[in-house]
Amino acid sequence: MRIGLAATTLVLTAALAVGAAAPAGAARPDPVRQGLDALVGADGVPGALATVTGRDGRTRVYTAGEDVPRDGRIRIGSVTKSFTAVVVLQLAGEGAIELDKPVEKYLPGLLRGEGVDGNAITVRMLLNHTSGLPDYELDVTDDIIAGRYYEPRDALDVALRHPAEFTPGTSWKYSNTNFLVAGLVVQKITGRPFAEELDRRVLKPAGLAHTYFPAPGETEIRGRHPRGYREQVPGGPRRDVTDIDPSAAWTAGAMVSTNSDLARFYDEVLTGDLVPDSLRDDLLTPAPNGPSGYAYGLGVMNFPLSCGGSYWGHYGGIPGFLTFSGAVGDGRSASIAVNLETAGGSEIPGHAVAVLDAALCR
Repeated sequence: MRIGLAATTLVLTAALAVGAAAPAGAARPDPVRQGLDALVGADGVPGALATVTGRDGRTRVYTAGEDVPRDGRIRIGSVTKSFTAVVVLQLAGEGAIELDKPVEKYLPGLLRGEGVDGNAITVRMLLNHTSGLPDYELDVTDDIIAGRYYEPRDALDVALRHPAEFTPGTSWKYSNTNFLVAGLVVQKITGRPFAEELDRRVLKPAGLAHTYFPAPGETEIRGRHPRGYREQVPGGPRRDVTDIDPSAAWTAGAMVSTNSDLARFYDEVLTGDLVPDSLRDDLLTPAPNGPSGYAYGLGVMNFPLSCGGSYWGHYGGIPGFLTFSGAVGDGRSASIAVNLETAGGSEIPGHAVAVLDAALCR
């Protein structure tokens, strides 16, 4: 299970030919339709969904597979991290949080462990994965599927059983724990549940009516949605894991949304008022010593496009679903999802990335 898809494991050859060139005079095929059909037909995913908005403002919604509702709700996994980052940046713009102050200032005594010291980890390090905090994901996967409820600090306790990955600020490693702590900072500063702050600051202003943060103990997906499946090995048996308890993922990966809301969200992040103008450069500044193949800002990833330029967004995986979303900043935005969490080594995530590239390049 990957609450946060380790994007370095994806096949990031987004220039993959999703469809063959049309003969002269023939109608040009739709590469997104071709790509989704290939995910279902050739790759065997149960279903695929997509929303694509072009420079002209026209939005297209796609589905492929059986029992997949049009623009149905999906668990978005680590795409949640971008929402969490936006809330933190809004508070920073208001002066309530300073990105380069230590977490100790906001959560005194909380980050303690082998090689872990809250005095050495800044809020910025949480958002760009340079804190060295150990990840807890593999420890809680089975509990998520089994429906066990976790308080955020319970999940943090699981993480802090492990030693730090490295001295803060000296390297980069993706860790869900970073965004768990960021959510705790938001709650401490505001004195309100994170879900309330998210709704007030992001979901309502951006008009994301089909996006929500699950309530404690909520295991079912609200509204129309496809079933979600999980496989242990590529091509192996698939288990229905639609109804799970995502509480352990919390502000690192618990949210539910639709592709249309996600495409709109990332366009708003890049061009709207969700992120203070004074902090947009911070949002889009790649982390030092970052990953290969892509850049990581503050809760957002940057990938090159096969047609030139790049897009900002995030990928996410959680039992039942994989999601790939992003925007260019010129009106183009897209989100692709499949209702199958694949096992390591699967080519399906890379193929979905290629569809996202085709959607943004069309």
